[in-house]
Amino acid sequence: MAGLSFCGNNVTKNAYSVDTGMLNNGCFVDALNLVPHVFLLFITFPILFIGWGSQSSKVQIHHNTWLHFPGHNLRWILTFTLLFVHVCEIAEGIVSNKQMDTNHLHLFMPAFMGFIAATTSVVYYHNIETSNFPKLLLALFIYWVLAFITKSIKLWKFAEYGVGVLHLRFCITALLVVLYGLLMAVEINVIRVRRYVFFANPQKVKPPEDLQDLGVRFLQPFVNLLSKATYWWMNPLIIGAHKRPIELKKIGKLPIAMRALTNYLKLKDAYEDQRQNAEDPEKAPSIWRSMYRAFGRPILLSSTFRYLADLLGFAGPLCIYGIVEHLNKKPVKEGSVVPYFEVYFMSSNELLQNTSVLAVLLFLALVLQRTFLQASYYVTIETGINLRGALLAMIYNKILRLSTSNMSMGEMTLGQINNLVAIETNQLMWFLFLCPNLWAMPVQIVMGVILLYYLLGTSALIGASVIVLLAPVQYLIATKLADTQKSTLDQSTERLKKTTEILKGIKLLKLYAWENIFCDSVEDTRGKELTSLRTFALYTSMSIFMNAAIPIAAVLVTFVSHALINKSKPSSSEAFAALALFHILVTPLFLLSTVVRFAVKAMVSVQKLGEFLQSDEIGDDSWRNGDMSVSLEACKKHPGATKAINRKQPLLYQMDNYEQPARRPLRPNETEDVAVKVNGGFFTWGSNLSTLSDINICIPTGQLTMIVGQVGCGKSSLLLAMLGEMQTLSGKVYWSKLPVSEMLHEANSKNRYSVGYATQKSWLLNATVEDNITFGSPFNKQRYKTVIDACSLQPDVDLLPFGDQTEIGERGINLSGGQRQRICVARALYQNTNIVFLDDPFSALDIHLSDHLMQEGILKFLQDDKRTVVLVTHKLQYLIHADWIIAMKDGSVLREGTLKDIQTHDVELYEHWKTLMNRQDQELEKDTEIDNCQTALERKTLRRAFYSREAKNQVDDDEEEEEEEEEEDDNMSTTTSRRSKIPWRVCWQYLSSGGFLMVFLMVFSKLLKHSVMVAIDYWLAEWTANGDGPVNGTAYDDVPVNGTANGDVPVNGTANDDANGYAPDFGNVTRDFVNASAAAVFSNRTNSAAGLPDSYYVPVFIILCGAGIALCLITSLTVEFLGLSAATNLHHNLLNKIIHAPIRFFDVTPLGQILNRFSADTNIIDQHIPPTLESLTRSTLLCLSAIGVIAFVTPSFLIALIPLAVSFYFIQKYFRVASKDLQDLDDSTQLPLLCHFSETAEGLTTIRAFRHESRFKQKMLELTDTNNTAYLFLSAANRWLEVRTDYLGAVIVLTAAVASIWSSGKNLPSSMVGLGLTYALTVTNYLNWVVRNLADLEVQMAAVKKVNSFLSTESENYEGSMDTTQVPEDWPQHGEIKIQDLCVRYDPLLKPVLKHVNAYINPGQKVGICGRTGSGKSSLSLAFFNMVDVFEGRIIIDGIDICKLPLQTLRSRLSIILQDPVLFSGSIRFNLDPERTCTDDRLWEALEIAQLKNMVKALSGGLDAVVTEGGENFSVGQRQLFCLARAFVRKSSILIMDEATASIDMATENVLQKVVMTAFADRTVVTIAHLVSSILEAEQVLVFSAGQLVECDSAVNLLAQQDSLFSVLVRTHK
Repeated sequence: MAGLSFCGNNVTKNAYSVDTGMLNNGCFVDALNLVPHVFLLFITFPILFIGWGSQSSKVQIHHNTWLHFPGHNLRWILTFTLLFVHVCEIAEGIVSNKQMDTNHLHLFMPAFMGFIAATTSVVYYHNIETSNFPKLLLALFIYWVLAFITKSIKLWKFAEYGVGVLHLRFCITALLVVLYGLLMAVEINVIRVRRYVFFANPQKVKPPEDLQDLGVRFLQPFVNLLSKATYWWMNPLIIGAHKRPIELKKIGKLPIAMRALTNYLKLKDAYEDQRQNAEDPEKAPSIWRSMYRAFGRPILLSSTFRYLADLLGFAGPLCIYGIVEHLNKKPVKEGSVVPYFEVYFMSSNELLQNTSVLAVLLFLALVLQRTFLQASYYVTIETGINLRGALLAMIYNKILRLSTSNMSMGEMTLGQINNLVAIETNQLMWFLFLCPNLWAMPVQIVMGVILLYYLLGTSALIGASVIVLLAPVQYLIATKLADTQKSTLDQSTERLKKTTEILKGIKLLKLYAWENIFCDSVEDTRGKELTSLRTFALYTSMSIFMNAAIPIAAVLVTFVSHALINKSKPSSSEAFAALALFHILVTPLFLLSTVVRFAVKAMVSVQKLGEFLQSDEIGDDSWRNGDMSVSLEACKKHPGATKAINRKQPLLYQMDNYEQPARRPLRPNETEDVAVKVNGGFFTWGSNLSTLSDINICIPTGQLTMIVGQVGCGKSSLLLAMLGEMQTLSGKVYWSKLPVSEMLHEANSKNRYSVGYATQKSWLLNATVEDNITFGSPFNKQRYKTVIDACSLQPDVDLLPFGDQTEIGERGINLSGGQRQRICVARALYQNTNIVFLDDPFSALDIHLSDHLMQEGILKFLQDDKRTVVLVTHKLQYLIHADWIIAMKDGSVLREGTLKDIQTHDVELYEHWKTLMNRQDQELEKDTEIDNCQTALERKTLRRAFYSREAKNQVDDDEEEEEEEEEEDDNMSTTTSRRSKIPWRVCWQYLSSGGFLMVFLMVFSKLLKHSVMVAIDYWLAEWTANGDGPVNGTAYDDVPVNGTANGDVPVNGTANDDANGYAPDFGNVTRDFVNASAAAVFSNRTNSAAGLPDSYYVPVFIILCGAGIALCLITSLTVEFLGLSAATNLHHNLLNKIIHAPIRFFDVTPLGQILNRFSADTNIIDQHIPPTLESLTRSTLLCLSAIGVIAFVTPSFLIALIPLAVSFYFIQKYFRVASKDLQDLDDSTQLPLLCHFSETAEGLTTIRAFRHESRFKQKMLELTDTNNTAYLFLSAANRWLEVRTDYLGAVIVLTAAVASIWSSGKNLPSSMVGLGLTYALTVTNYLNWVVRNLADLEVQMAAVKKVNSFLSTESENYEGSMDTTQVPEDWPQHGEIKIQDLCVRYDPLLKPVLKHVNAYINPGQKVGICGRTGSGKSSLSLAFFNMVDVFEGRIIIDGIDICKLPLQTLRSRLSIILQDPVLFSGSIRFNLDPERTCTDDRLWEALEIAQLKNMVKALSGGLDAVVTEGGENFSVGQRQLFCLARAFVRKSSILIMDEATASIDMATENVLQKVVMTAFADRTVVTIAHLVSSILEAEQVLVFSAGQLVECDSAVNLLAQQDSLFSVLVRTHK
């Protein structure tokens, strides 16, 4: 054991003698230092093993988290610092030991034990903390005291013997004394605060409120420091995602401090304070300042982290410099052997010349730098999210108080509000993410340039100037990109509009054989869109190219100028350090342009927000409350009481009280039987002209008041004026208060000051039918049933797939106007309010429904309830029911009183009403029939919508079910592999649609480029290692442009969450710098080159760099254009497939789903996949080439690579699955939030009338919090990944360094080591981009998969078995139709809809077809056009079997008028004749026949007058007549009318009938009628029942038979 004695065994000097006193023996002092460490280990190990082995002693707090003792974070920081100092102490001891003749264990053994003890102390502390056993902390306290004492003795002895600051060991010991002292202080503080010992009454503590709530799963704020830094608490979530997808339940609620409400109050306080303290009250408070006051602190914290990370970043190049410099040199001894201690004391400088020490330092610096960087990102992201929550709440509160005139006068459009919510808040959030870059970058740049100058002198400055000069070009490209993206957006909006139109009118297009014309027009727009996409691709690739080429250029310039100026070569150590520095420099310079762009956008956003927050608000409607006895003053917020309020009251009230000012109690003195009274009212909608003037009215309590008058005379305005929605110029509105006695009863039953209000334009929520009707009131089954019956909603509800639980509105089923209106009326009736305002509830209802609603709903339900009803209506026949009538004219009241009053006092008005009522009665008789069918028709449409939707859902669910079945397997492995598999097949489909040539080009150029990069580096290495030429190293390759390239919002990797997206992106650069170095190395091996002059190296170097730059350009272009050609082909195929799909496809596939393929999915394929693909291939190749170079330099590195590769594989596998789930959650929670905003803005008046503001605010806060939770988890998951890949990268650097130092003895040139290390440094930057891009690509490939699933649909058989040439030009000449044994079905899987039909129609005959709903009438009309599957029998028209004809021919020779009139946007000419084959005369003739000539003549432009989308600028009747004209333009001998008169009034229908009889006198007309009356004149009637033809004869004969089905139909429909 001679080699390992504790104090060394130097025979001459007796190391163990204690003659001069115990403490004067240095070795004894060191031994003494061991005592505390051993003591701690002996005490804590049993406690850790026994106490925590059983786990029983833990007090179960939520997730065994996390009761912090005071000074928690400080203790962790001190402990980490202590560990670091111990590492230095160990290093110092070992290095000093090497200078001695024999081993002196006491130099490093105590330090090593100290390291173990410190580690144990922190583990022990953590366990005590989670189980809340403070008494056990005593052990730690004793340890700190002992350690402090022993170290102090050592320090005192050093000082006594003149060991001073120049000696490293003295400094280390001094530091340890300070640290132990501080830790002792922390421990004393815990005793002081918690009083767990030495005090009589220990303090009881509870965990924070959030942790008592098991719903809170976001633990970042509560876990200990280590877990915070490494996101350890995310492990269960991310690994669990593998077994089952992450759902909303799993991510729980947000902690209180992050909720939108908390942050809203913070921002609001800051905003309001400014308003109060401003000298000029008119001036708007500054949003910037409020943001700073509310969120400034975390931003400063984040910036601090950022500075620390940036400074630590410079450790990399410096350590490389040191390692390469000192690798093969013997360190200079600067220390000395001090007497008495008989050991070597080294100087600080000497330790830093030891390469192994430098390698460890490099590793620690990297780990720390990455930890700080991720912490900085996390803090900014969390703050950004908090800010967004606060802004959303602020905008929402403002929306609820916007004056209505603002909305109606168009000052604030819905679009603007949606933009504020969707775009401006996000812009500000992004700006916050990038904010720390603004002040961190300049510092980084200045530091970098100084260090470069110090290494390479002036040539470095010349190189750096290249980067600086080219930065503006980057900025220019970035702005161009943004512009191009705007124009691309316009084009794609236009294309979507056209596509939507086609899909909506697809049935008509197919029947008229016009699909190709419309398809071409979409292709046309797509062409324009592709042109701007091409420009976009060009700029993107330029941007990628610049990022790649600038570093090469900089390095080229630097080294060439160095060769010219200095005439000497830099040493390899300088060259490598310079390369690594260039890498650090390039990133901020590129990022700067992005950050500046975002800053500009943020300013614009703030300006828009400011304008919005300053816009007009609605007046204070305190009068609506009559008398409010309780003042809300009590609840007003006091500045200090945030916490108190936060905790005590439900959030709901808090937000409300905070908003509403204390109401002025008003005591209107008027008789109690008046509910509302207006005195001398002049009201306006915002201009100073009054809309309503001189209004003096009373609304009697508990009675039915009707307001009548012509259209536009101010009836609706009067209601709104009473509700306080209009601006009052003068006058007062009084609302009565209830007598006190009644108030007590009423308080429970009716919501007093809210008004049940149904607007004229119905407004529905995106919710179930039941939610729309109950509208937040408690559900009362009896009442609900009564209301539904009164509004005759039951039949409609029965049709819905899930009854009244069906979602309606934007995301659900769209109902017809009448159905929507009845739901709105039902809402007003259901609410328990004293007063009900109904604004023209009958406008969209037919007469039966109106009567039923009037009788059951208004007269019975409301009047029995003694509720005050105000009804605006045009139906004068109901005036007899009114208790009080208000007649209006031109914005003022003409008369008010009972009907009797008016009859006696204003005979003229009464007579006028009478004539109107007579006219209405006559129309009534006509209407009954029509109306009946109107409702029937609505219900029929609804039924069709569902039938088809269900069928589709089955088809659609198939895919999902397959996946689900696999998921349900208990066999974990299948689901796991399923979810973590990368969709290679889809990727291949995508690449192959881009064309094989492009794929080959891309792969080839990428590989070539990376080889050239390595070659440049190798050459540089050759050059530097050669005796006189300058040195190695260059760096290049592109900065992944992720995100940035894509215009506004960083798209690729980044968008999904972090701004940092950018930074790391730039890593590539490094890698390359690295490469450069490679070169150096080898030269030493091949000394053959020695002595060659610069003139030999420089030209080759220039050529290689030139080639590298050219290849950068080529690769960036190939990837972008590969993406472009894939996008072109995919869209083209998709459009053609869908347009030529059979009609059945459109019945079963929801329109939204098809449109999604053309909007969202196409957008992803167009713009997002190419950059992601580019970034992915680049980062992967970078990592691979780096690992290749390291392995080449030090083959032993490969051994370490295996465990690293395995861990990397698992990290990426788990992350990709979790990231995808979290991204889906983020997307799916964003939509409801945006919908809620636009819904609120549309339904403002209703919400305010019902007084439901607080409920809506509450809902908004919940939605915001849900979305923010998903987003926070997503960004935390990204941090989780990056911390792990960064640590892996640091380990790679460490292994590379250790391997090269270890093999340096074996003739490995130092320049080679530099090469390997510089490469290793870059890996850190790229590993996480590989994973992030992989995850993004996986998400984006889903779009390709969806598009591909549509590409497999069958097309209709357009060919037919006959050749077009065999069909006569004028076929069909006569219009003779034979139907033989016809059987028809919609789909081979479905039952036949027509069975064995036989019929014969003579040329020119007028035929009627009728039958009950669903009997197969319409299916027959489709069979004529071969639109359905005719699987038996045939239809022969003029001797030709139509199934054999090419579809185009068949459909272009027949005419049809459909029941829903379809018009396309364009001109009238385009709608009548899109093929442009007819003369103007022919068109005018057609219009004249359809009775439209005069109307069209009156329009500006005549035939070229504009038709808006869907023909909205014409009435339904006019649209139907246009369709008739269209059928007439095509002169075919057969016309089919499919329920064509369903949506027309009587007058128009008569016109139509006349026209058909005269204009089509010599043609065959087949009319499919739902109203039997319309075919009473028909020469032949076919009556269908359940798909079979049951009667066939002339109408007269059939009517003669009493029991024929036809006469039954006629009788029931009369």
